[in-house]
Amino acid sequence: MSELLAASTGDLTHPEPGSVAEWTDRYTHAVMDTFGPPQRVLVRGEGAYVWDADGNRYLDLLGGIAVNCLGHAHPTLTAAISAQLGTLGHVSNFFGSPTQIALAEKLLGLAGAPQGSRVFFTNSGTEANEAAFKMARRNNPEGTRTRVLALEGSFHGRTMGALALTSKAAYREPFEPLPAGVEFLPFGDTDALVAAFSPEVVRERGEVAAFVLEPIQGEVGVRPQPAGYLALARELTARHGALLILDEVQTGSGRTGAWFAYQLPELAPEGFLPDVVTLAKGLGGGFPVGAVLAYGDRAAHLLGRGQHGTTFGGNPVAAAAALATIGVIERDDLLTNVRAVGDHLAETVTGLGHPLVAGVRGAGLLRGIGLASPVAADVAQRALAAGLIVNPVAPDAIRVAPPYLLTRDQVDDLVAFLAELPHDLGQEQ
Repeated sequence: MSELLAASTGDLTHPEPGSVAEWTDRYTHAVMDTFGPPQRVLVRGEGAYVWDADGNRYLDLLGGIAVNCLGHAHPTLTAAISAQLGTLGHVSNFFGSPTQIALAEKLLGLAGAPQGSRVFFTNSGTEANEAAFKMARRNNPEGTRTRVLALEGSFHGRTMGALALTSKAAYREPFEPLPAGVEFLPFGDTDALVAAFSPEVVRERGEVAAFVLEPIQGEVGVRPQPAGYLALARELTARHGALLILDEVQTGSGRTGAWFAYQLPELAPEGFLPDVVTLAKGLGGGFPVGAVLAYGDRAAHLLGRGQHGTTFGGNPVAAAAALATIGVIERDDLLTNVRAVGDHLAETVTGLGHPLVAGVRGAGLLRGIGLASPVAADVAQRALAAGLIVNPVAPDAIRVAPPYLLTRDQVDDLVAFLAELPHDLGQEQ
């Protein structure tokens, strides 16, 4: 017991010595096997780089899966978290805090939300989507709006409600039956979208309560919605009283070069506003925080008192982390860098002319590099051996979602790696 107490009170910010192999062995005996063995055990980060327990340095082009938008150990973020934790760390939601209120006001301003809009804070993206799903259920005043539409290729989270909105069978099937009433439409198919609201389908299946979609799908290799699709979705949902719910967990907080992906002119027209937006990932720069933005008085009052809640959502430390993250992005004009470096990445990777590179999709610093063969896992392992962290998000695509302070020289490290890939990689498969 004394050894356990000593271990639990030690300085865990400077872990005891150990190799990657040693830490990996301990991981396999202590942590549930939901992610498989860790590719590396990381002990330190600075800016866009991380180091493993063996002292090897890696360029982090994944950013904790689009989370660490300020990179690692950013001094402003760490100072804000430390200062808030030293002042007021947690209070129940029977009370407010200045940071919570200021963050809600800031998000509504960045979103261009109309008068009457409100924010609900969560701890993660899947929790934000759970809340949005409950809002969809509440958008049923006469009991006739029984259907929720989502898209094939979608990913909205792992909890039961969010999973019901997620299309991938491998994620869904082990946990069925899931909450019912969700229909999946083919991606980008405007005819299918129009048909889902048609009088014939409504008579047969009921009215639509909500349409939930990502402006840029991440799980299938970073796939933006086709031009005009969001505008059509807005027109149909508004006409039929359904909510338009945008999952911007990955695309929000400046990831695409705009605060919200729906503000990109290539995705939606000027003045476009949804009914609900969900946020998380980059919102806190690495500190767990999520949010649901309800646009206008109608959406803001779908969840009444006692109908939803959270213990930690919107706590002062999380709110301080989000405010600091937004402040750094504004102060350092990082959205300009996101756009410029993201365009540089797309242009230089495409310009390689490598036969294995099938194209680059996405916006800002959320990019999917398509591959001509289903060798993404192999490419990711080769990248790791070369000191680069990327994500094999689909069999034929790797995802890049690095910190917003990424430089052109660091992009060129990725380009140099891709240039050296064997031209015949995967041909034997």
